[in-house]
Parts: sequence; structure tokens; C-alpha cells
Amino acid sequence: MENTFKHELRRLRKQSGYKLLDVVARTGIDQALLSKFENGSRLPTDAQIKMLAECYLLDFSQLKVLALAEKIYKILEDEDLASQAMALAEPRIQYLSQAAAVHQIALSTSTLQLLREVDRIHKSWSTLSIPSGTQKQKMDEYFSVQYTYESNRIEGNTLSLGETMMVIKEGITISGKTVHEHLEAINHHEAIEMLYEWVKGYLPFNERLLLQIHGLILRGIDRANAGIYRKVDVRITGSEHLPPQPYMVPKLMEDYFLFYQKNAASLHPVILAAEMHERLVSIHPFIDGNGRTARLVMNLILLSHGYPLVILKGDHTSRQRYYQALEQVQVHGNAAPFHDLVVSSLLFSIQEHITLSKPGV
Repeated sequence: MENTFKHELRRLRKQSGYKLLDVVARTGIDQALLSKFENGSRLPTDAQIKMLAECYLLDFSQLKVLALAEKIYKILEDEDLASQAMALAEPRIQYLSQAAAVHQIALSTSTLQLLREVDRIHKSWSTLSIPSGTQKQKMDEYFSVQYTYESNRIEGNTLSLGETMMVIKEGITISGKTVHEHLEAINHHEAIEMLYEWVKGYLPFNERLLLQIHGLILRGIDRANAGIYRKVDVRITGSEHLPPQPYMVPKLMEDYFLFYQKNAASLHPVILAAEMHERLVSIHPFIDGNGRTARLVMNLILLSHGYPLVILKGDHTSRQRYYQALEQVQVHGNAAPFHDLVVSSLLFSIQEHITLSKPGV
């Protein structure tokens, strides 16, 4: 098997007419280390691969790919179940490749049509007189409770809309409902209030803010894991998508915020919000509360761009559509159904805000 990292290094050195000491002089890498790289007993760091690539006038990626292949081979060479493991890992690797992309996102015809309608109706809403006093208070209360109810309903919370209202606004304990369900309603409602405060204060979306949101969601429910990335494997019930292993989470979250920084000024705000939602829930960085946190992140971005809350419904049909749209991205790389779901839900929300903004409503 000649197409390996060690063979390629030796080939490149001989082709260049270098001795090991010549490579030491050009790279600054110790001769003993270079010998280990060439006999396959050691793999270089990314920094060392970069030095070697520059020495041999190659692109970094050419050597990096060979080193990664060698690393994978070393992990699996003595494993009887190597082929099954690779088959299982392949779709996850494909997803990570898609998630790492930070180039412009191609939008489907249906998504573009929906976005044009959003832009049109959002402009109409912006020209209306903003409700104030009691009318505004009632509007904010209505959407906040509705959003809390639907978001928790997606995750299996059994409080009805009326019960959610009583728990949040009246502090009433509902007979037959768990403490966990009560805390989910209270925490989520407070998280929404925090979103409005952060938007007013022009706070930038970053890791600190994300962990604060998650900390609020799990407050009093799971203190040990609130606002902390997971360190164990997780599975999404009923989904073909396998979230990345825990050791990959920190780097993926670094890429997540890098994507936001690189695209915040160029992507349509609604698509940016949808992407930050999908990417977060696909990485699944937390043991619990990923869905609620992802939907809050989406709405934080929308609110900061002058849009109203998007409320994704939690009834059985809507929940299935939501999960299926996410799976289309995660498993098949097709983002259009999820983009369409978010944009059409925003359209409905803006229309509802227009209706409720009319005097006397």
C-alpha cells in the first residue's frame, strides 16, 4: 500500500533531491521527528504539515488529507468491525463537511419566492403605528405565552395553552403535571424576556450568550449540565441523524460561531436565523434542551433584525414536518424544506402581528 503519508514524504524528499538535514534546515523540524514521520511511527501536527508543504511547494490540504487518512487507518487497522464502523461514520462525515461550509448558500425557487413575500409584508408591517400601552402589553403577552407553549409542546411538554398561561402569569401549580413541566414553562418564558432585553442592549450573539440561553432553559432542571457542552454521546429519538461525538463538539461550535461571523452581514437575516437554528440542533452540543435553545437563537437573530417571533407549532402534524425538514438537511443535505418552514412560519407571524396591531383588536 504505497499511497500513504510516510511513502509520500519520502517520495517528495527524493524528488526534491533533499537529504533529511536539508529538510531540517528548511522546516526547523527536528531530524529525529522527520525520521519518525517517514517511517510511519509518528504523524505531524497541522503546523508541521504546513512547514512540510511549504518545503515541498505543495498546498497544505494535499498533505493534510493524506495525514488524516493515515490517522483513520491507524485507529481502525486492528479492529474486526472496521468496515461496519466506516459505513456508520460516512453519513456523519458527509454532514460535517456540509456544516463546515461557509460559502454562500444556494436557495431554492420556493424559498426565494417566500423571502420576497416576507420582505413585502414586513415592509407593510413596519409602516403601521406601533401599538403602545395596554394593547402592546397584551400582544407581547399573547406571543410570548404562545411561543413558550408551542416550543415546549414540540419537546413533549403536556401543559395546555391555558395551563401554560396560568403557570407563567399566575404562578399556579397545575394538578397532575410534573415539576419539570412547570419549570420548562417558567424558564422558557424568562428566556424570551431576556431575548428582548439583549436586543434592546444590542448585545452580539456569541458563545457566552448561547450558554446563558441554555443555562436558563435547564435552570432548576439539570444544574450539572445547564450552559455546558455535553461530554457524552447522544441520540435523537426517531431520527436517522447521529449527532457528532462529544470530543468533536468544541471544534464544531467554534466553526458554528465562525459561520455566523462570516455570514451575518451577507445572508438574508431570515436564512441566517434558520441556518443558526439547524446547525445548532444538528451539532446537538447539549445533553438536553437543544431544540428549545436553537429556536431561541433563531428568534434572537430575527428580533435583532426587526422581525417578530417565529412560532413553530407543536401539534403532531407540525412537529413531524419540523423533524422531517431538519432530517432532510442532516441526512440528505437538502436545506430547502427547513428554510421554507421557517420563512412560511415567519410570514404567518407577521400577518398575525398586522392583524393584532389594528386599533380596537
